Amino acid sequence: MKKKLFLIIGAPGSGKTTDASIIAGRHMESIVHYSTGDMLREEVSSGSELGKTIDGFIAQGELVPLDIIMDTIISAIKNAPTDVVLIDGYPRSVEQMHALDKILDKEEEIELVSVIEVRVSEYVAKERILGRAAEAEVVRSDDSVEIFFDRMKIYTTPLEEIQTFYIKKDLLEVIDGERTLDLIVKEMEMFIVNKIWKPKIWCNVY
Repeated sequence: MKKKLFLIIGAPGSGKTTDASIIAGRHMESIVHYSTGDMLREEVSSGSELGKTIDGFIAQGELVPLDIIMDTIISAIKNAPTDVVLIDGYPRSVEQMHALDKILDKEEEIELVSVIEVRVSEYVAKERILGRAAEAEVVRSDDSVEIFFDRMKIYTTPLEEIQTFYIKKDLLEVIDGERTLDLIVKEMEMFIVNKIWKPKIWCNVY
Protein backbone atom coordinates (compact mmCIF):
# COMPACT_ATOMS: atom_id res chain seq x y z
CA MET A 1 0.00 0.00 0.00
CA LYS A 2 1.34 3.42 -1.00
CA LYS A 3 2.06 5.80 1.87
CA LYS A 4 0.03 9.01 1.65
CA LEU A 5 2.06 11.98 2.86
CA PHE A 6 0.86 15.35 4.13
CA LEU A 7 3.45 18.03 4.89
CA ILE A 8 2.40 20.73 7.35
CA ILE A 9 4.31 24.00 7.34
CA GLY A 10 3.95 27.13 9.45
CA ALA A 11 5.86 29.72 11.38
CA PRO A 12 7.19 28.96 14.87
CA GLY A 13 4.18 29.39 17.12
CA SER A 14 1.67 28.63 14.35
CA GLY A 15 0.45 25.56 16.24
CA LYS A 16 1.11 23.13 13.37
CA THR A 17 2.54 20.42 15.63
CA THR A 18 -0.40 20.58 18.05
CA ASP A 19 -2.94 20.53 15.21
CA ALA A 20 -1.37 17.50 13.54
CA SER A 21 -0.95 15.57 16.80
CA ILE A 22 -4.63 16.04 17.71
CA ILE A 23 -5.77 14.79 14.30
CA ALA A 24 -3.47 11.76 14.46
CA GLY A 25 -4.74 11.05 17.96
CA ARG A 26 -8.30 10.91 16.67
CA HIS A 27 -7.38 8.48 13.90
CA MET A 28 -4.68 6.36 15.55
CA GLU A 29 -5.39 3.29 13.41
CA SER A 30 -4.96 5.12 10.12
CA ILE A 31 -2.90 8.30 10.66
CA VAL A 32 0.49 8.86 12.28
CA HIS A 33 2.11 12.22 12.96
CA TYR A 34 5.79 13.08 13.10
CA SER A 35 7.33 16.46 13.88
CA THR A 36 10.76 16.98 12.41
CA GLY A 37 11.61 19.08 15.45
CA ASP A 38 10.53 16.34 17.87
CA MET A 39 12.41 13.66 15.93
CA LEU A 40 15.58 15.74 15.99
CA ARG A 41 15.19 16.56 19.68
CA GLU A 42 14.77 12.85 20.46
CA GLU A 43 18.15 12.26 18.85
CA VAL A 44 19.60 15.09 20.94
CA SER A 45 18.20 13.60 24.17
CA SER A 46 19.77 10.25 23.33
CA GLY A 47 23.18 11.80 23.96
CA SER A 48 24.66 10.45 20.72
CA GLU A 49 27.37 12.27 18.79
CA LEU A 50 24.82 12.97 16.06
CA GLY A 51 22.49 14.35 18.71
CA LYS A 52 25.19 16.71 19.99
CA THR A 53 25.74 17.97 16.46
CA ILE A 54 22.02 18.51 15.93
CA ASP A 55 21.74 20.32 19.27
CA GLY A 56 24.27 22.91 18.15
CA PHE A 57 22.13 23.84 15.17
CA ILE A 58 18.78 23.85 17.03
CA ALA A 59 20.13 25.94 19.91
CA GLN A 60 21.18 28.66 17.46
CA GLY A 61 17.93 28.49 15.49
CA GLU A 62 19.80 27.27 12.42
CA LEU A 63 18.83 24.62 9.88
CA VAL A 64 20.03 21.09 10.53
CA PRO A 65 22.13 19.79 7.57
CA LEU A 66 20.08 18.45 4.67
CA ASP A 67 21.42 14.90 4.73
CA ILE A 68 20.40 14.49 8.38
CA ILE A 69 16.93 15.88 7.70
CA MET A 70 16.37 13.72 4.63
CA ASP A 71 17.45 10.53 6.37
CA THR A 72 15.07 11.35 9.23
CA ILE A 73 12.12 12.14 6.95
CA ILE A 74 12.35 9.20 4.55
CA SER A 75 13.04 6.70 7.34
CA ALA A 76 10.00 7.93 9.27
CA ILE A 77 7.70 7.63 6.26
CA LYS A 78 8.83 4.16 5.22
CA ASN A 79 8.66 2.82 8.76
CA ALA A 80 5.35 4.46 9.62
CA PRO A 81 2.81 2.05 11.17
CA THR A 82 -0.04 3.56 9.11
CA ASP A 83 -0.65 4.41 5.46
CA VAL A 84 -1.25 8.11 6.15
CA VAL A 85 1.65 10.17 7.45
CA LEU A 86 1.57 13.77 8.68
CA ILE A 87 4.95 15.48 8.95
CA ASP A 88 5.20 19.03 10.23
CA GLY A 89 8.10 21.43 10.01
CA TYR A 90 9.22 20.36 6.55
CA PRO A 91 10.34 21.75 4.15
CA ARG A 92 12.03 24.75 5.75
CA SER A 93 14.17 25.67 2.77
CA VAL A 94 14.05 25.58 -1.01
CA GLU A 95 16.91 23.09 -0.93
CA GLN A 96 14.93 20.77 1.36
CA MET A 97 11.88 21.12 -0.88
CA HIS A 98 13.73 20.16 -4.05
CA ALA A 99 15.60 17.33 -2.31
CA LEU A 100 12.33 15.75 -1.18
CA ASP A 101 10.72 16.33 -4.58
CA LYS A 102 13.54 14.44 -6.33
CA ILE A 103 13.24 11.53 -3.91
CA LEU A 104 9.44 11.36 -4.24
CA ASP A 105 9.75 11.31 -8.04
CA LYS A 106 11.61 8.01 -7.68
CA GLU A 107 9.62 6.60 -4.75
CA GLU A 108 6.65 4.60 -5.99
CA GLU A 109 5.64 3.76 -2.41
CA ILE A 110 5.12 7.37 -1.30
CA GLU A 111 2.57 9.90 -2.58
CA LEU A 112 2.66 13.54 -1.51
CA VAL A 113 -1.06 14.32 -1.19
CA SER A 114 -0.85 17.91 0.01
CA VAL A 115 1.22 20.61 1.69
CA ILE A 116 -0.82 22.38 4.37
CA GLU A 117 0.29 25.85 5.44
CA VAL A 118 -0.97 26.98 8.85
CA ARG A 119 -0.76 30.74 8.34
CA VAL A 120 -0.28 33.23 11.21
CA SER A 121 1.16 36.74 11.41
CA GLU A 122 4.58 37.37 12.93
CA TYR A 123 2.91 39.22 15.81
CA VAL A 124 0.68 36.26 16.72
CA ALA A 125 3.57 33.82 16.37
CA LYS A 126 5.80 35.89 18.66
CA GLU A 127 3.11 36.29 21.31
CA ARG A 128 2.51 32.55 21.36
CA ILE A 129 6.21 31.68 21.57
CA LEU A 130 6.92 34.17 24.35
CA GLY A 131 3.80 33.06 26.20
CA ARG A 132 4.88 29.43 25.94
CA ALA A 133 8.34 30.31 27.28
CA ALA A 134 6.89 32.31 30.20
CA GLU A 135 4.55 29.49 31.25
CA ALA A 136 7.02 26.63 30.86
CA GLU A 137 8.76 25.23 33.94
CA VAL A 138 11.75 24.37 31.77
CA VAL A 139 12.33 26.84 28.93
CA ARG A 140 13.41 25.28 25.64
CA SER A 141 16.71 26.59 24.30
CA ASP A 142 14.97 27.82 21.13
CA ASP A 143 12.20 29.74 22.99
CA SER A 144 13.77 33.20 23.34
CA VAL A 145 13.11 36.52 21.60
CA GLU A 146 16.41 36.55 19.73
CA ILE A 147 16.11 32.96 18.57
CA PHE A 148 12.45 33.53 17.62
CA PHE A 149 13.37 36.26 15.14
CA ASP A 150 16.18 34.10 13.76
CA ARG A 151 13.73 31.23 13.25
CA MET A 152 11.12 33.54 11.69
CA LYS A 153 13.70 34.80 9.19
CA ILE A 154 14.66 31.23 8.31
CA TYR A 155 10.99 30.40 7.80
CA THR A 156 9.90 33.48 5.85
CA THR A 157 12.91 33.90 3.55
CA PRO A 158 12.14 30.87 1.32
CA LEU A 159 8.39 30.84 1.98
CA GLU A 160 7.22 32.58 -1.20
CA GLU A 161 9.25 30.24 -3.41
CA ILE A 162 7.98 27.19 -1.51
CA GLN A 163 4.39 28.41 -1.81
CA THR A 164 4.77 29.03 -5.56
CA PHE A 165 6.35 25.61 -6.12
CA TYR A 166 3.49 23.72 -4.46
CA ILE A 167 0.79 25.97 -5.92
CA LYS A 168 2.03 25.04 -9.41
CA LYS A 169 1.73 21.39 -8.41
CA ASP A 170 -1.77 22.07 -7.06
CA LEU A 171 -0.69 20.77 -3.66
CA LEU A 172 -0.84 23.83 -1.38
CA GLU A 173 -3.71 24.24 1.08
CA VAL A 174 -3.70 27.34 3.33
CA ILE A 175 -5.46 27.29 6.70
CA ASP A 176 -6.01 30.33 8.91
CA GLY A 177 -4.05 29.56 12.07
CA GLU A 178 -5.19 32.59 14.07
CA ARG A 179 -8.57 31.14 15.04
CA THR A 180 -9.45 28.89 17.97
CA LEU A 181 -7.74 25.52 18.16
CA ASP A 182 -11.01 23.65 17.64
CA LEU A 183 -11.81 25.47 14.40
CA ILE A 184 -8.31 25.05 13.00
CA VAL A 185 -8.16 21.34 13.81
CA LYS A 186 -11.65 20.72 12.44
CA GLU A 187 -10.83 22.37 9.10
CA MET A 188 -7.50 20.57 8.77
CA GLU A 189 -9.00 17.23 9.78
CA MET A 190 -11.86 17.60 7.31
CA PHE A 191 -9.42 18.45 4.53
CA ILE A 192 -7.17 15.45 5.26
CA VAL A 193 -10.04 13.01 5.66
CA ASN A 194 -11.75 14.14 2.44
CA LYS A 195 -8.46 13.79 0.56
CA ILE A 196 -8.03 10.21 1.70
CA TRP A 197 -11.46 8.70 2.21
CA LYS A 198 -14.90 9.12 0.66
CA PRO A 199 -16.92 12.07 2.00
CA LYS A 200 -19.56 9.76 3.50
CA ILE A 201 -17.00 8.44 5.98
CA TRP A 202 -16.47 11.96 7.28
CA CYS A 203 -20.21 12.12 8.07
CA ASN A 204 -19.78 9.06 10.29
CA VAL A 205 -16.90 10.68 12.20
CA TYR A 206 -18.97 13.58 13.50
